[in-house]
Amino acid sequence: MNTCLDHLHGKQKIQYIWDYYKLPAIICLIFLYIISYTVYGHFTRKETLLYAGLVNVSASEPFADELSYGFLDFLDADSSKKELRLYTGLYLTDAPDDPNHEYTYASRIKTVASIDDEKLDVVLMNKEAFDAFSQNGYLCNIEELLRELDPKTMAEYKPYITDNIVILEDNANEIMLDDSQPYQAVTDEFPMGLLVSQKGLFKRAGFDGDVYLGVIKNSPRMDMAVEYIEYLCTDK
Repeated sequence: MNTCLDHLHGKQKIQYIWDYYKLPAIICLIFLYIISYTVYGHFTRKETLLYAGLVNVSASEPFADELSYGFLDFLDADSSKKELRLYTGLYLTDAPDDPNHEYTYASRIKTVASIDDEKLDVVLMNKEAFDAFSQNGYLCNIEELLRELDPKTMAEYKPYITDNIVILEDNANEIMLDDSQPYQAVTDEFPMGLLVSQKGLFKRAGFDGDVYLGVIKNSPRMDMAVEYIEYLCTDK
């Protein structure tokens, strides 16, 4: 190769080197990119303190910031290293004539996947979504969750704790095969939600309509969920 290079000059020499080393150079650049991207991601990745979702509830951008960044300020957490992941735009309904069927289906898939991956801790929702989460057995007993709070705080929350029904078993699959059968279900009822629209942050924002808070029962961040409830319900 050195002999060939001795007879080449200027652009010819550059072209020869490029043709000879092009593939190794591209491979090296790809590896450098992957390594740089991995290192950058490692040092810039934020720790997610909590995953929350707005279901059938719309929030303006400033209010969504209060629901996420405001919580970090409440904890005095560094927003460059910590985050609250807030899912917005989730929509659930069982209405058979709903015109947004495809969007509803996509929201349902995303919600179930997030629960299965333990990446949904707190849900803020309207009554329809509250019923759906309750019936499917996704929500924990919120009264038991809040039992560790001091008596005064617990007394303040008590009027807003809301019961709902979970379906333990039913014959829905059988009805799909034979719709002449009457629907039958075994259910249970316990406190699953907190009516947060009448207290704290939502009340101060003058939020329109009832908003219920529920905590997903497989959440690995229960302590942080309690912190979030205290943030939302604090009367300033």
